[in-house]
Amino acid sequence: MQTRCHLSVLALKQAEKYGEREAFTYKDFGGSVWKTMSYSRFATLVKEASNALLNLGAKPQDAIGVFSQNCIQYLITDFGAYGVRVMSVPFYATSSEQQIQYMINDAQIRFLFVGEQEQYDKAHRIFPLCHSLERIIVFDRSVRISSHDPAALYFDDFLKLGQGLPRQTEVEALYKQANNEDICNILYTSGTTGESKGVVLTYGQYDAALIANDEAVPIRDKDRIIQFLPVTHIFERGWSYLCFSEGSHIIINTDPHEIQQSMRETHPTCMSSVPRFWEKVYQAVKDKIDRSSSMQQKLFRHALEVCRRYNIDCKSQGRRPSPILAMEYKLMDKLVLRLVRKQIGLENSHIFPTAGATVSPEVERFVHSVGINMVVGYGLTESLATVSCDRDNMPYTIGSVGRPIKGIEVKIDDNDEILLKGPTITRGYYKRDAANAAAFTEDGFFRTGDAGYMKNGELFLTDRIKDLFKTSNGKYIAPQMIESLVLVDKFVDQIAIIANERKFVSALIVPEFRLLEDWAKDNGVEVESREQLCQNPKIIKMMTERIHTLQQQLAPYEQIKRFTLIAHHFSMESGELTNTLKIRRPVIYKNFKEVIDKMYEC
Repeated sequence: MQTRCHLSVLALKQAEKYGEREAFTYKDFGGSVWKTMSYSRFATLVKEASNALLNLGAKPQDAIGVFSQNCIQYLITDFGAYGVRVMSVPFYATSSEQQIQYMINDAQIRFLFVGEQEQYDKAHRIFPLCHSLERIIVFDRSVRISSHDPAALYFDDFLKLGQGLPRQTEVEALYKQANNEDICNILYTSGTTGESKGVVLTYGQYDAALIANDEAVPIRDKDRIIQFLPVTHIFERGWSYLCFSEGSHIIINTDPHEIQQSMRETHPTCMSSVPRFWEKVYQAVKDKIDRSSSMQQKLFRHALEVCRRYNIDCKSQGRRPSPILAMEYKLMDKLVLRLVRKQIGLENSHIFPTAGATVSPEVERFVHSVGINMVVGYGLTESLATVSCDRDNMPYTIGSVGRPIKGIEVKIDDNDEILLKGPTITRGYYKRDAANAAAFTEDGFFRTGDAGYMKNGELFLTDRIKDLFKTSNGKYIAPQMIESLVLVDKFVDQIAIIANERKFVSALIVPEFRLLEDWAKDNGVEVESREQLCQNPKIIKMMTERIHTLQQQLAPYEQIKRFTLIAHHFSMESGELTNTLKIRRPVIYKNFKEVIDKMYEC
């Protein structure tokens, strides 16, 4: 059962409730051994962090920054700050020096907590340019602190400032002053257009979100939750706080590239993720099927068909499967699909919230068909994550983003824009009066920038309004929808659709090089580089046929007429991706201008 209290004392209340029960599984920086931490120990460290912040001179509604990948120290720092009414401003571990300098100065951050050497080095270099910044606190003890840096100290030395709880009387007085109007976090949007704004999130928003999501998502105290997304991301942050409030066991995965191995080692029951994770799983399973014997392929496809009828045709519509179908499902699940789940570390799967981008209906059907309860949802940083999601006890439609959670009022305006009002919606952007005026309607609804519609109580997305392209022939194109269709192909890793003010749709495609290189080898294609691989006529012909098959459901004017295979990935370093791995179209168009123009030559 959920513990309902102000976020500032949640760690303490959970310690009173669960004591020495394990709360977290984690690894030390650079470590290979999984460790555990109890609720009681976590609460003690949180109190030490609160005391240490007061000893450094922190005052209510001062700001600290956390510039780190996921780790146990990150959570201790956040909850320690909440205990003394200090705002926490999270940064992505991949943020550039320019980005952190901007955020530190904009939020007037006094103390910056950093993870590993890369984050410390960036923070040390920009320190002289950030006049509000007083100290850098380093999580990883193996980080080499500059000998010319008196402002830096290690996290364990920081905690020593709070050992014995020397300021606990003041801390407890601040517990009593805690209120729902205080700012809890400022989360800076990564900005696909390049502009970054600080989204204000209050304790009142968190309180409303935790209650509403508790009613919508059946998390249990016996669940094991693995963190896949950065806790800087509002989806992972809100999800982790929800699970912590429910008494679930949280597994902290520090390196997202190790998620598959971590899942196999720790056996989670739940995980929040973005659609790209499931697209990769789908591609990997499909590739394994393609390489199997014809008998194995036939058995697997039959198992998928049985489970599709059971989970989608019946369960998703609230209908009871027939006894024969139920028996066949149980057999196919035991013989085939349970082995698939075990292979990816999900043999004890419960629920898997998924949001952040368009979910391909093909991928959604596949995930449900293999017996994984994908909970598709929709949300924004400005809504403190969840706006809507699928419900276990209600029918859901493949392709929707579920039903609005309690307290959220959804309105669709004349331009099909989704407008929101409710207790989880931000009160605005930090120190951005002009942006705030533009972000809300006269009657107080927040403008999401997303287009969609409601049908039978469910919300459906069509596209980002700003992302709708208009071809030179006057036809409107929804690029994300086309991209989601193509991304299910096992040979496609990244894609950017080109169409705005152009006479037809084209695409830049980054292949899944490992699989494409294997295909080339199997089909007698000899190349010496990725550039040659991407230009080989046989490869182009094969990819053309696959893309043609994938987009047959599209109208002719929506279909990709030409594409170019790109020999390197879109990246954050080049500015082509945001910290949340969304593509920055203006940057891609600029960086690949010559390639794009060539596709439109007659």
